[in-house]
Amino acid sequence: MTDPTYTPPKVWTWDKGSGGRFANINRPIAGPTHDKDLPVGKHPLQLYSLGTPNGVKVTILLEELLARGHAGAEYDAWLINIGDGSQFSSGFVSANPNSKIPALMDHSVSPPQRVFESGSILLYLAEKFGEFLPKDHAKRTEALSWLFWQMGSAPFLGGGFGHFYAYAPEKYEYPINRYAMEVKRQLDVLDRHLAENEYMAGDEYSIADMAIWPWYGAVVLGVVYGAGEFLAVHEYKNVLRWTKQVGERPAVKRGRMVNSTSGKPENQLRERHDASDFETKTQDKLEAQSGG
Repeated sequence: MTDPTYTPPKVWTWDKGSGGRFANINRPIAGPTHDKDLPVGKHPLQLYSLGTPNGVKVTILLEELLARGHAGAEYDAWLINIGDGSQFSSGFVSANPNSKIPALMDHSVSPPQRVFESGSILLYLAEKFGEFLPKDHAKRTEALSWLFWQMGSAPFLGGGFGHFYAYAPEKYEYPINRYAMEVKRQLDVLDRHLAENEYMAGDEYSIADMAIWPWYGAVVLGVVYGAGEFLAVHEYKNVLRWTKQVGERPAVKRGRMVNSTSGKPENQLRERHDASDFETKTQDKLEAQSGG
């Protein structure tokens, strides 16, 4: 079936009603829409985020740092509901002028340091605490190469394939095929690399794994977009092995819960202000499993 054609006008104008599911929050201008300060909790690190793949990257790293005994990595994670436009508050725009989650404020320094873009936050925290970024120059370079690979590749997976396959108001063959081809190529890139490496930077688990796993691991597990069969993810056996291996880490399991608003209620920790917050969720999960 041939997709209907579209002739672009001489000058593009914004149609507020277009855009499907996200029409109410997408706009062609930057800056705040309303005045509202960001909340500040008791810990040095204040995270403003949502449990999407980009947000999960950071909460995984923070939980991994805490698991290694870095008390300075304690954090408050505040939920930013992008569906209601919270990312356009004056406070959030001050933390991230691009109005995208996640955003981090580090109050352990004066003045507090803002850090935005998920890859930048990962690198900032890895360098701050001296963890999850290999000391060996060659391995460090490899980890950073894969970190930036993810930052450049994921828009094709999320904004490209994910949008047209799962969220666009109409399904059109051309964009779905175009981005499905690219996603499968990317999965093949990962599969070939992981055939010869335990982790993305070789034998060391690093921020590169934490960046890639929430996106590509979620795809092969069928967690996002529901496209596992469509993309024939069973073909990528090395990606599946790595996805399972990383996903079994306790810190990864905790990081996935933080700021989550979907899935089973017992797996959602909408805000995180103390390590003990997970204990309540663990009890909720046990009760759900027992039918209590």
